[in-house]
Amino acid sequence: MKSFIRAAEIWLPAQDHSLLEFGAGLFGDALSFGALSQTMCFGRADGLPGEAWGKGHPVLLKHFEGSDFRRIGAADVAGLTCAVALPFFKAGEVSAVAVLFGGDDESSKGAIELWRNDPRISSDITLLDGYYGGLPPEFEQLSRDAYLPRGMGLPGMAWQRDESVMLGQADASTSFLRGNAASDAGICRALAWPCQSMTNASYVLMLLSGTATPVARRMERWVVDAASGSLVLAGGYCETEGELPGASAAFSVEEADPLIRQLLSDGTPVLSETAQSMSGVIGRAAVKAGVQGCLCLPVVVEDKVTEFVALYL
Repeated sequence: MKSFIRAAEIWLPAQDHSLLEFGAGLFGDALSFGALSQTMCFGRADGLPGEAWGKGHPVLLKHFEGSDFRRIGAADVAGLTCAVALPFFKAGEVSAVAVLFGGDDESSKGAIELWRNDPRISSDITLLDGYYGGLPPEFEQLSRDAYLPRGMGLPGMAWQRDESVMLGQADASTSFLRGNAASDAGICRALAWPCQSMTNASYVLMLLSGTATPVARRMERWVVDAASGSLVLAGGYCETEGELPGASAAFSVEEADPLIRQLLSDGTPVLSETAQSMSGVIGRAAVKAGVQGCLCLPVVVEDKVTEFVALYL
């Protein structure tokens, strides 16, 4: 089983903050693409990672041709067709840029959406742009026509709460306002994740997929309990185990794998190509999901990590 997210990478600022350098990557079968990526760096507004850094908000490319993407040939050979770059900031400076790649083949069915609320334009959150692989045009049009008040629908909920929202059966959930259309389109997995931005606008990333190519083989939401100094599982979904109930697992920050402690300290995303060897519950979850790749994306509110999403790819 392939994940809808086919590859992921993290770009980190150089010591003098003049460039973004390769930090880590998960490339699956896209070995040549990964090898090329490891040799590259990006200036501000240069390439996809640099564009997200320069603009100070997430950037979605639903196709690479005609864009400033610098690895078009290698991406085409690897079957990567779209990408979204997610910048992270600390004290007003870029701390990392995570890039997620999607692929389009006969079995792939899913969407990457970027929702935005610009208070100068509207009090609602609307679709800024989206990539829809293997989905009917009616689903895309319904998404483009939607105006969601704060707290309504998955993007509105993530925006209002500054929290991620995960659904393993999105087509059957009343929280997902496009449930009927999703069911018709074969969509059932959903993740809404509030993005960092240095602008006045608020952004939410939506990942949607079917069962053949789920967003990830397993996805978890871990919330920081400041009072107890622990991390608590707030829910998730595993293609092997099914729904993961909230509060079914917890561990202290001191017990966390060094990568997770780094995420909590720096507010930057982390990934591992050998997740099964990670200590604690993350390593055990990777074993259960039967994967070696894990990407963890923090939710950062006022320079503090309040939770993180673990995607096992």
